[in-house]
Amino acid sequence: MPEATENGQQAPNTAITKGSHGRELSMSEFAEDAQEYGRKIVDAASRAGDFVSEKVNVVGDKIKDLQGKDFREIAGEAKDYARENPGHAILISAVAGVVLGFLLRGGRR
Repeated sequence: MPEATENGQQAPNTAITKGSHGRELSMSEFAEDAQEYGRKIVDAASRAGDFVSEKVNVVGDKIKDLQGKDFREIAGEAKDYARENPGHAILISAVAGVVLGFLLRGGRR
């Protein structure tokens, strides 16, 4: 319950604001909610960072595997993969096109 002054008005340090569920929150409740959301964001960012690190390691391993191979051998493996997984091949091509588009367009803004 908000504190009131002698004249019946709300005290200035206990301002009321509407919460996400439509109920009124005091500033301390609002601060607690903000801290909780902050913790959730930090946790999500940490998990996203772990995911990206894992994927970067996978890509790095793939690049190491490709360094010792001949270009014709790599092209042959890519063609075989595209024949076996046409949906993945289309998706990979689309993503590569978007990435190249962003990279080439980046200097012209």
